[in-house]
Amino acid sequence: MSAAFTLRPVEEADFEPLLDLSIRVLRADLERVGRFDPERRRSRMRAGFDPATLAAIEVDGRVVGCIAAVPAKDHLEIHSFYLEPAVQGRGLGAAVLSAVAGAHPGLVVRIEVLKGSRAHRFWEKQGFVRIGEQAVDWLYESPARVPPGS
Repeated sequence: MSAAFTLRPVEEADFEPLLDLSIRVLRADLERVGRFDPERRRSRMRAGFDPATLAAIEVDGRVVGCIAAVPAKDHLEIHSFYLEPAVQGRGLGAAVLSAVAGAHPGLVVRIEVLKGSRAHRFWEKQGFVRIGEQAVDWLYESPARVPPGS
C-alpha cells in the first residue's frame, strides 16, 4: 500500500463506522484490562467526535481510519487514532502521524496508549518515549518537530 491518503473533518455519517472501527481495534486490549464496555466506548467516541479536531483518513476515497489532534499551548494531544487492521503495518500510520504533527511545528506530541497494547511498538518506532503511566495507560511523548528550513 502506498501511504497516499487524505484527511478531512469527520461528518455525522462517519460516527457509526468509526465507532465500529474503534471497537474492532481496541476490544482485545480493553477486555484484557477489564475495561471493555460498548456503551462506554460509544460515549468516549461521541465525546471526542469533533470535526474541529477529529479527521477521517481516506485512501482511494474510502475511510480507513481517523485521528484526533488537539493543540494546546505547549503540546499536541493525539487521540482516537484508529486504522483498519487491513491497512496497518504498511506505513500509513507513520505518514498520517507525520502529516498531523508536521501541521503543528514546534509542539511536543503526546498520546496515551493502553498498557500492554501492541500499539506501543508503533509509538516507540516513531520516536516516542514513555514518560509516565496512569491506571491503564502509558503516557508517551515525542520531541517537537522542527519545521523544514529552520
